[in-house]
Amino acid sequence: MGVSRRSVIATSLAGAAAAGLPLAAESTAFAASPPGDVVGKVTVGYQGWFAAIGDGAPINGWWHYSPNWSQAPAPGACSITCWPDMRDFTKGYRTNFANLGNGQPANLFSSYDQQTVDTHFRWMQQNGCDTAALQRFNPNGGEGATRDAMAQKVRQSAETYGRKFYIMYDVTWWLNMQGEIKTDWTNKMSAHTASPAYARQNGKPVVCIWGFGFNDDGRPFAPAACLDVINWFKAQGCYVIGGVPTHWRLGTDDSRAGFIDVYHAFNMVSPWMVGRISDNTGADWFYTNRVVPDLADLNARGIDYQPCVIPGDLAAGHRRHGELMWRQFYNHTRAGVQSAYISMFDEFNEGNQIAKTAESAAWQPTNSGMRALDEDGTPCSSDYYLRLTNDGGRMLKGQIALTETRFTVPFPTGPDQTPPSVPGNLRVTGTTDTTVALAWNASTDNVGVAGYRVSRVSGATSTVIGTTTTLAFTATGLTASTAYTFTVAAFDAAGNASGASNAVTATTAAPPNNTTNLAAGRPTAESSHTQVYGSGNAVDGNTGTYWESANNAWPQWLQVDLGSAMATKRIVLTLPPQSSWATRTQTLSVSGSTDGGSFSTIVGSAGYTFNPATGNTATITFPSTVTTRYLRLTFTANTGWPAGQVSEFQVYNG
Repeated sequence: MGVSRRSVIATSLAGAAAAGLPLAAESTAFAASPPGDVVGKVTVGYQGWFAAIGDGAPINGWWHYSPNWSQAPAPGACSITCWPDMRDFTKGYRTNFANLGNGQPANLFSSYDQQTVDTHFRWMQQNGCDTAALQRFNPNGGEGATRDAMAQKVRQSAETYGRKFYIMYDVTWWLNMQGEIKTDWTNKMSAHTASPAYARQNGKPVVCIWGFGFNDDGRPFAPAACLDVINWFKAQGCYVIGGVPTHWRLGTDDSRAGFIDVYHAFNMVSPWMVGRISDNTGADWFYTNRVVPDLADLNARGIDYQPCVIPGDLAAGHRRHGELMWRQFYNHTRAGVQSAYISMFDEFNEGNQIAKTAESAAWQPTNSGMRALDEDGTPCSSDYYLRLTNDGGRMLKGQIALTETRFTVPFPTGPDQTPPSVPGNLRVTGTTDTTVALAWNASTDNVGVAGYRVSRVSGATSTVIGTTTTLAFTATGLTASTAYTFTVAAFDAAGNASGASNAVTATTAAPPNNTTNLAAGRPTAESSHTQVYGSGNAVDGNTGTYWESANNAWPQWLQVDLGSAMATKRIVLTLPPQSSWATRTQTLSVSGSTDGGSFSTIVGSAGYTFNPATGNTATITFPSTVTTRYLRLTFTANTGWPAGQVSEFQVYNG
C-alpha cells in the first residue's frame, strides 16, 4: 500500500505529540471531510431553554431561571450565575431582583419568544457563528412540548438569518434512550431536515449525540446500545457527531473503558471541555496531550474533529478578559484544527455563555451578587465574547494570520463613526386594505446593528413610520386601493445610520365587502353527518336546513372551500330560527388552510351561544384579516344536543 498524505501527517502529528513538542504553525492537518456546514465552520451550542411565566410556553414556568419554576428568580433563588444584557430584546419578564445599577427593571428574556431567538441568531450572523447545535434532552416528559416548539423557532430564525442548525441529542438521564431517540427522530425532528437551513455535511443531514461513554450515573448505556443508535442514524442517511468525554481516546478519567469502538463509529468527534481548564497553562497542556494526538488518531481513521472552545466560567473568574478563549483558538489553529464547537452560546447557568452579558454593575441587579464582564478590572463590552468568537473563527479558517496575541479590543474606545451596511432586498410580503407587510436582509456593522427605521416615501419626502430590531415591519393605518412606497435604513448604538435600501411600492387591497357571503353555494366537507343533515345544507341559503354531525363522537368538523385564497375577517353561524330550538352553547374553534391539507388555528376554542330569541346566530370575528381558501369549524361540545349543528355557515371579508 502506498503512503497517503493523510497517513504522513497523522504520523508526524503523533510523533510531535509523543515528543511533547508544539506543532509548527505552518503544518496543517488534513481534514477527513471537505468543508461543509460543520467541517471548517464555527458551531455554537444553543440551549434555548429559558422561559418565564406569562410567555405562552407550554411549560408555564421560570424554566432554568429559578430552582422553583413557579416563582420568579430572586437573590438566593436563582439558577443563572450571570446576567444577560437585555438591551436588544423587545420583551422582558420581571424578576424579584432589585433594579439594575442604572435603575432599569431587572427583566429576563424568554427563549419561547420568537424575537429572542431572532436576536440570538442575528448576533450569530453578525459575529461569524456559522451553525447552531440545538440541545434536545429527553423530550418525553413535561418539557417535551416546549422543546418541540423551540425546534421550530430555531428553524425559523436560522432561515431568516442565513445560519445553519442541527439537532444535538443530550442523552443525560434519558434511560430509555435507545428506542425513544429513534422514535423522536422519525416522528418529529427529521421533518426539520427539509429546511434549507438544516446543517448538512458530505451531503447528509447532521445529528449529534452527546453523552455516550461518560463515566457517570446519568449516562449508563453499554457500548452495544450506543453503537446500535449510531449505526441506526447512519442508516437513516445522517452524518453523526459524537459529543464525547474529554479523555475519550484513553478511556480514563471522565470516559468509561471499552468505548473506543463507539467513539470511532462517529463521523465526527467533539470532546467536551467545560470545567477542564481555567487558565492558559491548562489550555496548553490539553493542546499537547489531547488535541494534537486526538487529531492524529482521527485523521488516520478518516474521522472529523470538532474540539470545544470555552470562554471560561465567568462566575469563577476564569475568563481573564478573553485570554483563555483566545489561547484555545490559537492552539487549535496551530494544531491544524479546522472546526470548533463553542461551549456555549446561551449557557447562563454555568456562566460559559458568549451571548451578550452585563458588562458592568450598571447592567445587572444591584443585589444579584453576580460577576459582570469587567470582573477582573478590564472593561469589556457586552458583545465582547461574540466579537472574540468572530476573530478566533477567522483565524481558525485561515482568513487572518495565526497570532498568539489576542487583538480583539475588549471595549472599543473612541466614538464609533462607522455606519452599518445598507439593508438588502427590501420586499413586500403581504397586503390588506389597511396594511403592507415588509421584510429585508440584515445589515452588518463594526460594532453591531441596533435596529432599523422604516420610511414611507412620497415624492421627495421620506417620513419615518416606525423602528424595529427585527427584519420585518408592518405599516398600518393605510388607505384601501392606494399605492405606497417604502425604504428601510439600519442604525447602530452610536447613532450612525446606513443609506436607504431599495424602494418598494405596494398597493393596498380594495376595501372589504361586508355584505357578500363568500361561502354561499361553495363545496363543503365534514367529519360526519347523521341522516339527511349533510354539510351542503350549511351553504344552501336556507336556514330551515342544517348540518348535524354524528352523535356523541367529539370532535367533529365542518369545512367550506372558498374556491381560491381570499381575505376573510368574519364568520356568521346560524341555526334554524324556530323557537323549538332551545338556547344552546356550542364550543368550537376556527382554522384555515391554503391547500386543504395543513391547517392553522385562526380563532381558538370558545363557546358560542345560539338563542332563538335573538335570531339563533353567532358571529366570530378574526383578530386580523386572514387570507385562506379552506375554513374549518371544529366542534367539541354542544349543550343542546350531543353533536355539532350549523344551519348556515357564512363567511365575509369585512
